[in-house]
Amino acid sequence: MDRPATKRWLTVALLIATLYPVIGIAFAALSSASSGMRVTWRLAAWLLSATAFAVHLGYEHFRLRNLPLRAAWHCSLAVALGAFALAVWVNVHGHWVTSSHQSPLAPLALVVFPVVTGVPAFQVALIVAAALARTRRHGQ
Repeated sequence: MDRPATKRWLTVALLIATLYPVIGIAFAALSSASSGMRVTWRLAAWLLSATAFAVHLGYEHFRLRNLPLRAAWHCSLAVALGAFALAVWVNVHGHWVTSSHQSPLAPLALVVFPVVTGVPAFQVALIVAAALARTRRHGQ
């Protein structure tokens, strides 16, 4: 196994995984500060996260030249790790605010968030990466 290539994809996946909860937490704070623009801030967070996902997939496909399955795995791993970090934040933040606001189901988010984001991310990344690979083969 090529160590530098392994470190490159892992470094990028961890960077993107860190970016997802930062985007979520920052834009949630912005949307709660301006209730009139709540939908706008939420949409902006979604678009920024989708852009990070697309950039990550592009990096995996064009720069690292990974096969679709490997690229999809790397991208969905970053999404799932980011969702797990966000779930950790939800649980920690729940202890900071008054305890009456935390749901007893909050610990379940540690499992649910990564699954409900990682699985669809894998499917989307696999479809897009396979289409990109097919386009590249037909273009040569």
